Amino acid sequence: MHFSIPETESRSGDSGGSAYVAYNIHVNGVLHCRVRYSQLLGLHEQLRKEYGANVLPAFPPKKLFSLTPAEVEQRREQLEKYMQAVRQDPLLGSSETFNSFLRRAQQETQQVPTEEVSLEVLLSNGQKVLVSVLTSDQTDDVLEAVAAKLDLPDDLIGYFSLFLVREKEDGAISFVRKLQEFELPYVSVTSLRSQEYKIVLRKSYWDSAYDDDVMENRVGLNLLYAQTVSDIERGWILVTKEQHRQLKSLQEKVSKKEFLRLAQTLRHYGYLRFDACVADFPEKDCPVVVSAGNSELSLQLRLPGQQLREGSFRVTRMRCWRVTSSVPLPSGGTSSPGRGRGEVRLELAFEYLMSKDRLQWVTITSPQAIMMSICLQSMVDELMVKKSGGSIRKMLRRRVGGTLRRSDSQQAVKSPPLLESPDASRESMIKLSSKLSAVSLRGIGSPSTDASAGDVHGNFAFEGIGDEDL
Repeated sequence: MHFSIPETESRSGDSGGSAYVAYNIHVNGVLHCRVRYSQLLGLHEQLRKEYGANVLPAFPPKKLFSLTPAEVEQRREQLEKYMQAVRQDPLLGSSETFNSFLRRAQQETQQVPTEEVSLEVLLSNGQKVLVSVLTSDQTDDVLEAVAAKLDLPDDLIGYFSLFLVREKEDGAISFVRKLQEFELPYVSVTSLRSQEYKIVLRKSYWDSAYDDDVMENRVGLNLLYAQTVSDIERGWILVTKEQHRQLKSLQEKVSKKEFLRLAQTLRHYGYLRFDACVADFPEKDCPVVVSAGNSELSLQLRLPGQQLREGSFRVTRMRCWRVTSSVPLPSGGTSSPGRGRGEVRLELAFEYLMSKDRLQWVTITSPQAIMMSICLQSMVDELMVKKSGGSIRKMLRRRVGGTLRRSDSQQAVKSPPLLESPDASRESMIKLSSKLSAVSLRGIGSPSTDASAGDVHGNFAFEGIGDEDL
């Protein structure tokens, strides 16, 4: 999750008091809250009491006199680095002190009183689940309320997450981010002031082996089934005509488990698909569509005068990655501190093991770069749990002592309609010839096609691989 403080505001004090500088904290480029220096200092002091000064990053010191515009800009940059460092620290970033501070600040900034409201959450098939929550309920609270409405068992809640998405005019959805513990879902979605933004429930793990845990339960099975049918209809899961015929036959027989078993064998099953963007692979400014899943990033691309092709980058071969942001200057080439800034340009860059002795940076330019980074991190987390012999149930377990607010009237997951005929306009993908031998390059179109040859996030999964993985 990317924190930034791109600008400051001069605001009047309460009841005609003296003016002060407010710092606008953005999450993934969207305003989350507005805070004063004194509030951030109070947060720093509280964290210092709980965790010790040695754990905390440097905090910009107090000044005796009013700040000059240059000093205001310098402090803004220092506070931005501080917030990013705290969030990225596993101990500090997951602390209740840090997260509750951001939740309170979000509610105060958006001026939303604490009251009971109805919140609409969508399932992957578009079915609406209406839950009664408080405006001050955090993400875990809302997730538990949805689970209670659907009668999803306690031990399966952690297999699912809430995502903020934008629904386009043509019905396509664009993932904005996975809702986090530092935000209030009701406030997050309503503060965007657009009917395009929705909250969607979707599974939160990547390894299809964990489907077995979810499929043991009727509600879990129905949720997976509805999500898979939706992903096939959207073209996110790649199917041939014969596979489509088999799936439709199983759907007509209401053989949900068999349907999912077949779907698990299909390319891009369980992947998240992102909007069209640009990458520097295999050449500069190459239009691509990125999908994340099965411990890889998949890039679908079209070279000039050629068919649709695909290249895959395994997460175990990424030594590290980083998200960087840049703000184009307005015409004239200069900008006063904190003002006149254009739209933020985001890039995800990862260092990839192209061959046994050669690493190379690959860059994807996309407004969803931060979401891609979060997907990479969660895939690494899963791989490390599996490598250590740990339990995915333990990894996904909700906070200790959490209780479900069971509803008197549970809502059933509706069965989706039968699959429509395959879109004839969808092209199959063929093998991408490339001298980058470590990139997994696939041709899609027939069941017999085989595979062939800001801040840096270190990849522990990369550190753990050996020559046998190359």
